[in-house]
Amino acid sequence: MTSSRATTAVLAVARRAGRYARRHPFAVGLTVLLLVSGLALGPLRGSRPAGIGLSPLAFGREREWWTPLTALLVPDSWGGLLLSAVLALTLLAYAERLMGTWRVVSAFLVTGVLGGLLGLGIQSLAWSWGQVWARIDARGAVLDPSIGIFGAILAGSAFAPALYRRRIRLLGLSLLVTYTLYGGDADSVYRLLAALAGLILGVILTSGRPRPAWYRSSYHETRTLTAAMVAVTGLGPLIVLLTGVGIGPLAPVVAGLRGVDISGITDACAQNNASAHCVAGVTTAVAAGTGVVLMSLVPLLLSLVAAWGLRSGRRAAWFLAIGVNAMMALLTGLSVATRSLREPTDVIEIDRQFPGFSVLAILVPVGMCILLAITHRRFAVRASRRAVRRFSLTIGIAFVVLVATNMILVSAVSHSPSFWSSLATTLRRFLPTIIGRPSGHTPLTGIALALHRDVGALFWLVFAIAMVALLLGRSRKAADDAERFRTQLRTTDGGTLGFMGTWEGNEHWFTADGRGAVAYRVVNDIAIAVGDPVCTPGDTAKTIRGFLDFCDANAWTAVFYSTHEEFAPAFRDLGWKSISVAEETVVPLERFELTGKVWTKVRQPYNRGQRDGLTTLWTTWEQLPAGLVAQLDALSEQWIAEKALPEMRFTLGGMEELRDPDVEILLAIGPEGELQAVTSWMPVWREGELVGRTLDFMRRADGAMPGVMEFAIASAALHMKEQGLEVMSLSGAPLAQTVDGDADADPGITRLLGWLSRVLEPAYGFASLLRYKGKFNPEYRPMHLFYADNGQLPAIGLAIGRAYLPNASPAEYVALARSLAG
Repeated sequence: MTSSRATTAVLAVARRAGRYARRHPFAVGLTVLLLVSGLALGPLRGSRPAGIGLSPLAFGREREWWTPLTALLVPDSWGGLLLSAVLALTLLAYAERLMGTWRVVSAFLVTGVLGGLLGLGIQSLAWSWGQVWARIDARGAVLDPSIGIFGAILAGSAFAPALYRRRIRLLGLSLLVTYTLYGGDADSVYRLLAALAGLILGVILTSGRPRPAWYRSSYHETRTLTAAMVAVTGLGPLIVLLTGVGIGPLAPVVAGLRGVDISGITDACAQNNASAHCVAGVTTAVAAGTGVVLMSLVPLLLSLVAAWGLRSGRRAAWFLAIGVNAMMALLTGLSVATRSLREPTDVIEIDRQFPGFSVLAILVPVGMCILLAITHRRFAVRASRRAVRRFSLTIGIAFVVLVATNMILVSAVSHSPSFWSSLATTLRRFLPTIIGRPSGHTPLTGIALALHRDVGALFWLVFAIAMVALLLGRSRKAADDAERFRTQLRTTDGGTLGFMGTWEGNEHWFTADGRGAVAYRVVNDIAIAVGDPVCTPGDTAKTIRGFLDFCDANAWTAVFYSTHEEFAPAFRDLGWKSISVAEETVVPLERFELTGKVWTKVRQPYNRGQRDGLTTLWTTWEQLPAGLVAQLDALSEQWIAEKALPEMRFTLGGMEELRDPDVEILLAIGPEGELQAVTSWMPVWREGELVGRTLDFMRRADGAMPGVMEFAIASAALHMKEQGLEVMSLSGAPLAQTVDGDADADPGITRLLGWLSRVLEPAYGFASLLRYKGKFNPEYRPMHLFYADNGQLPAIGLAIGRAYLPNASPAEYVALARSLAG
């Protein structure tokens, strides 16, 4: 029995491998060819003597016509084979699915050959300038299949959806540029040139395809990409340390941070910068000493910590990333200005002969600072004051203790101890060697010597750990309040839209007896209460009055936004006014049917979806398979990228809200497993029971079946009906309504809202959305803005606008204005 199961498993794996090979014949075939050529020609058997035997096949001194091709088909090491195989079986295979086999073969050959020839020309010119990376001999021969693979991948990115197009291009080019600037070997230059050629080729191949001129990212995707670029550009020190190659224009900065004394190697490099002694000496210097190696890794460590925090939108991580990149730019600028780095002579000569390298080395971290400045609105999640105090106290104590300990050690071994000389010697240990060079000799031994040499690295390690704690820290009160508000929703009644109060960015207020709650956010000293007060009907007036007193104590102007009409009497008793700002569409599930004439517009797409083989999956984010998560991300980013308008928030959820464990998701999946549409459904609780769900997130894929959203919503309604739920809310559409506004509203305000609704319609289509929801024969429930004074309306309007567009840039407002004008 066991043998039978094993055989079945092997056959299943073999069938999947066969299907994969049939779908990606070039990617699989190239991987096999590289393995065979590597084994047959020697480098993978370890029989290659210093690269001499394969130079006729490589880019290098041998200028035979076949070398541009053979250099792309033979790996020079196990590492090269592994890199090429992984890239071929993943990203190149993806490009093959997008482009087709023959196009990806052509892209591999064209970009690989072109990148190699361009690189060889640049290499020849650079060698005439004496640059060590460009030596053209057997040692400098290039055998690297990844050159053509990177070119084909970048060409294929032009065919990818917006999400993967951005990720492949930004992260791929960032990694290639970083590797070139730090490593600086010929292979890196060839790969970068091939990738740039691939970008151009992709544009040519897709020139006839319509596409927007500019691609917008969601807030989550902007954070992810910025974090990834910060991490990638911080990998330079690790590249130098792991590869032993550090002759790029940014390598001197790493050498300076290491503080490695390479006197004695300099003479050999000065005499012949391509000598084996020079190269071996620089490589040896890279690995010298634990403390200096740790100091050289400080930028990498801090960059990774910053990237991790940026992905969560943390403002502290933004400041850290700015600080690291600003310091790298400062160090590079000082190295160019003062020539104070203890660096190999060949690097100095490169800089003298081609000053552009120095400028480029400075522009990379400066460019990252500019990128972070542009995207700063996306990183607005602040740590609590308690977490900031704990962080400051931790690093302050660590700094004082380490400085004091090291000063005692310095004073103990110094011939002329003084406080200021001991302090200066100690502080140098915390700084890169470009600012202060600590002496290399001390009579200290054992633990004392280790502490003295590694005190700087130890401090930065403590700093990194404390920063991680700061980024993890969230106000305990905010977390407790959010959970308490969710519990209040469950046990009382927050209405069909109450769950919006749990979203990120909202704060929560509770009555003294804990029987009422209000979710709100403060914008420009306007406290905007979101949705209905969460309380039992008998506590409505007390809850509203208590919240108003709370706002008055904080000098805030209180308003209630998207609040249902049944709360109007409580506000009229206060003398408040109201404006109808939206209508919610609610479907009682007991009368949801797909029979009869009134349901024709829903029944027909539902039946068509069943005939076309569409299936549905009702799930939560945590239960989603990885493949569907990737498709959902791509679908959402494509939807956002196609709109030249800011993404609205506040009462309109995005991808972040899908991750809530109480939110359920319905996916419409095509017969080939492709995701065609997605809807998300927030819970509606009443007195501890789930009584319904409210539609929030809606996306459909390009090329999906016509009527796929009707199919998805109808499927969700049938599923909820089977669960015994009472109500399905299709949510509201801002500034859209089917009836006249409030009778007691100011006529001027009513006319203004009507005009604003008409103007915004081409941009956001709220009225069209309300008409679309009418297909489901809903009940219409007006929602209001309740406020105290007409004179406050301009400030209230600005605050609500900022709540909907919290991170919109000036360029996005310009795009919105153009859309409205058009």
